[in-house]
Amino acid sequence: MTTTAFETLETLEPALSVRQVLTLERVLAGEPEVVAGASQLDRPVRWVHVAEAADVGVMLSGGEMVLTTGVLLAGDEDKQAEYIRSLYRAEAAAVVLGLGRAFPAPPDVMRRAAERCGLPMVVLHRPFPFAELTEEVQSRLVRRKFAAVSLSEAVRTALTGLITAGAPLQRLLDEVAHHSACPVVVTNLAHRVLATAGERPAVDDVLRDWERIARQAGGSEGDGWIRAELGGRGERWGQIMLCGYRGDTAAGRLLADRAAEALVLHRMLGGGTAHSWEEESAQGLLTDLVSGVVPARQLLPRARAAGLPVNRRTFVPLVVRDGDPAQLDRMLRLLGLSGLVAELADGATAVLLSLARDQDADAMTAHFAARLRTESGSGESVVAAAGPRIAWDDVPAGLREAQHVADAVADSSAVLDLPAVVRLKDVHLRGLIRLLRDDPHVQSFAERELDGLLCEPEEDLLAVLRTYLASGRNKSRTAQLHHVSRPALYRRLEAIQGRLGVDLDDFEQAASVHIALLAHDAQQS
Repeated sequence: MTTTAFETLETLEPALSVRQVLTLERVLAGEPEVVAGASQLDRPVRWVHVAEAADVGVMLSGGEMVLTTGVLLAGDEDKQAEYIRSLYRAEAAAVVLGLGRAFPAPPDVMRRAAERCGLPMVVLHRPFPFAELTEEVQSRLVRRKFAAVSLSEAVRTALTGLITAGAPLQRLLDEVAHHSACPVVVTNLAHRVLATAGERPAVDDVLRDWERIARQAGGSEGDGWIRAELGGRGERWGQIMLCGYRGDTAAGRLLADRAAEALVLHRMLGGGTAHSWEEESAQGLLTDLVSGVVPARQLLPRARAAGLPVNRRTFVPLVVRDGDPAQLDRMLRLLGLSGLVAELADGATAVLLSLARDQDADAMTAHFAARLRTESGSGESVVAAAGPRIAWDDVPAGLREAQHVADAVADSSAVLDLPAVVRLKDVHLRGLIRLLRDDPHVQSFAERELDGLLCEPEEDLLAVLRTYLASGRNKSRTAQLHHVSRPALYRRLEAIQGRLGVDLDDFEQAASVHIALLAHDAQQS
């Protein structure tokens, strides 16, 4: 978003309240005194109107500050009381009475009536030209209205430009949050957080008690909680909220409305749906958990606001290789399980289950994996799982363990018969090598042991060696998998032994080559 659009927002003159009008230099010269309705001085002033008629209320539309000398009211207490009541019915912002020949002192009848109605009543003790006050306030209000119109068009143009340039949802929200200087939250109709933006500590403060805030604070725009509905064609599907906006309420409402328009347009143009925004939110959360860059405890408010039950729960970290995130999410809903699903790097999809403490975590995981195999149709879906975690702080390590198991499975599943739920104990040596693959000593060992094949690589020989060792040096099985005769296989094994200078019938030498090959494959992947 361009800076110009939001510079307009930041310099937008706030709406004038009765209290602010009374602090203007020209008004202070008249020695104003509030004689009634002191608790209502923060009412906004929409316009200033000079009127002496007793029935002035019929000419007002609300929000006016009415200036009068009371010349037509002097001597008639009924008219004085009705004058105040008429202003109250018309929802005037305040009445300002200039003391003078008509009223040398504040009239008790008008003061009492104003106090009963809660209408601010101000008297001016020194002669004051009403024209000066009218000119001052009207010019300020006109400038503000013009700035609001300019802001509206500038913000709409800037946000639309971002969308047509292909900006993602987060980019739009980041800009809105940066220039509104407060957290921005997008939710669905169930108050589940779909996306957030703003300074992370401030966002976490909002999300920490999100359930209460979302349901109670939304209507308190005077406290800076400003919301705008998301939807179209008669259908609402979410809302955007500015949380703790410190500027003028009208400007904040305008910003929220323009942001809402942009999000709806973003969705219409194919930039996303409420469901895909949920996926993005889950992806960001799980990615942060796996990376460990952000402490797990700091991510707890985001998880809770995203709809994940976190109090007194058992967490089961899973990773599915080549899984469809949408299918996995549907699977959770179908089975009535609570959890988050997100696609990680390298075709892996993380699933974080949140189970009640009295549920059997292993049984629920096995049921999930079995149902996934049935639904996928191929019967080959493998779920990598870490052990259940009771403490939230242990979830990141569990996700990394599941990802590590899934990586090891990626190399072994073609030659090993793995269970539907694969755990660390099922990947044995291959899992250990995956953990050590970046160690320089391991890399040097792999290069040294396999140098005879790697210096003049022949993929067929490497593939034969890989199958032969993975099958437990079973020559018949190896020949069958490579569709060659036994004599042909023998010739290839002899070539491999000659290049490597080893005897594959010797267990220790074969084990050394096998470990080197596992390390090489792990490094290549």
